[in-house]
Amino acid sequence: MVTYSDCPDAWRISDLGSIVYINPKEKLHDELEIGFMPMAGMPTDYLGKCSFSKCHWHEKKKGFTQFRDGDVLFAKITPCFENGKSTVVRNFPSGWGAGSTEYYVLRPVISELDPRYVHALLSTKEFLVNGAVNMSGSVGHKRVPKDFVSQYTIPLPPAAEQKVIADKLDELLAQVDILKARLDAIPAILKRFRQSVLAAAVSGRLTEDWRDDVSCDDQGYPITWSYQRLSDVGTLARGKSKHRPRNDPRLFGDKYPFIQTGEVANSRGEVKSASKFYSEFGLAQSQLFPRGTLCITIAANIADTAILGIDACFPDSVVGFTPDRTRSHEKFVKFLIENNKTNLEEFAPATAQKNINLKVLNDLKLPMPGPEEQIEIVHRVDQLFAYADQIGQQVNKAQARVDKLTQSILAKAFRGELTEQWRKDNPELISGENSAEALLARIKAEREAAKPKKKTRSRRAKS
Repeated sequence: MVTYSDCPDAWRISDLGSIVYINPKEKLHDELEIGFMPMAGMPTDYLGKCSFSKCHWHEKKKGFTQFRDGDVLFAKITPCFENGKSTVVRNFPSGWGAGSTEYYVLRPVISELDPRYVHALLSTKEFLVNGAVNMSGSVGHKRVPKDFVSQYTIPLPPAAEQKVIADKLDELLAQVDILKARLDAIPAILKRFRQSVLAAAVSGRLTEDWRDDVSCDDQGYPITWSYQRLSDVGTLARGKSKHRPRNDPRLFGDKYPFIQTGEVANSRGEVKSASKFYSEFGLAQSQLFPRGTLCITIAANIADTAILGIDACFPDSVVGFTPDRTRSHEKFVKFLIENNKTNLEEFAPATAQKNINLKVLNDLKLPMPGPEEQIEIVHRVDQLFAYADQIGQQVNKAQARVDKLTQSILAKAFRGELTEQWRKDNPELISGENSAEALLARIKAEREAAKPKKKTRSRRAKS
C-alpha cells in the first residue's frame, strides 16, 4: 500500500473510505430526467468527456448504479480498470445519472474535498497497479474489491491547495492530451503516405524524371510501359499440400520451412523465419519455393504479399511468383499486387471463406515498365518507405515518453512539487482552520452527523 512518506508537512494522510462515500444511494423521483452512461460511455483520457443518453429514473433504477454531478466514477472490472476508465461526473441532466453496476462511485463527504483531486489519484500508476494486483474473482471477470478502495491511502492537502493542484493538472494534462492526439494521428498519415508512394510507383509518376518522358496512353500509364500477365514475366505456381490429413505428424520435422497465409499477412513484407517445418515426407508431397519468390495469398486474406527470405514450402492457399530477372523484379510485382488488392478481392465469391483461383490472378493484365525502370522504382520506394519507417520509430518513442510524462506529472502532484511555491506564497491558506488537519476534522464531523440515529423504544413505567 502507498504510504506517501515524502508528501509536504502541511498535508495529512487519510484512507479513501474516510473522506468519500462509496456507492451512496438516494431516493429519486421516478420521472426525474437523468443521463444513462454505459461502460462504453466512460472516458479513458484524463480529461475525456462522458457519453450518455437521456432517460427517466424509473427506467434505470433497477439493476444500475446511481450517481450525480460531482461524483468520481471508475470501472472496477478488468480490463476496463486497467485501461483507466474513470471520470468526474459533470453536466448530467438534472445533475443525476445511472450506469453500469461495474462502476465504483466515490462521493466527497463535504464540498471542500475537490473531486478532481480524488480522480487524479485514481489515474496514478500506483493506484492502477495496486488495484490490479488486489483484484479478486474468476479469470476474465476480476474486480477491484471494495475494501481495497476504502483502505487505499491518499495524501490530503488543504482544500485551497487541492483546487490549485487540480487546476494545474487540468492545464498540464490537457497539453499532454493534445500532444498525444497529434502523435496518435501520425501513423494514419504515414499509412496514407505509403499508399500514395505505391500509387505513384505503379502509375509511372514516381519515375517521370528518370524516364524524361511524360507521354501516357489512354489509361494514364507511360507509353513506354506494356500490359502483361504475371506468367509473361515470371513463373506463377500454386503451393502444394497434397497429403490428407494435413495434420499428419509424418509431414512435419525440422528441415524445410512451411509458410501459411497468416505468416504472409504478418511478415511486414518479407518472410524470414517459420514456425513449422516439413520433414522429407512432407517435402515429397509439396514444393520448395526458392528465396526471392513473391508469396500471394488467395484464400482468407486475399492478395496479402511477402517475399521469401528463405527457401520454403506453402499450401495451395498461397501462390508463388518467381520472377524472370530479365523481365521483372519481385518487389515491383509486389507493389502492383498491393495496389490492386481491392480489385482482386472483388473477384472472390461472397462466402464465409473468401478465395480466388490461380486463373483470376494470372488473367490480370498489369502495366509493366522495363526491368531497368522497375529497379529504379524499387530503389525509390525503398528509400521513401525507409524514411517513413524512421518517422514511425521516432513516433513510437515519443508516444512512450508522453505516456510516462502523464504519470510523472501526477507523481509530482501527489508529492506536492507542483504547488511548492504556492505553499510558500500562501501560508495562511494551509494553516489553522484552512489546514488539512482541520479539513479532516470537518469531514469526520460530517460523517458522524450523517449517520442515521438509532431509534429507541420508550419503556412504560412499572405500575
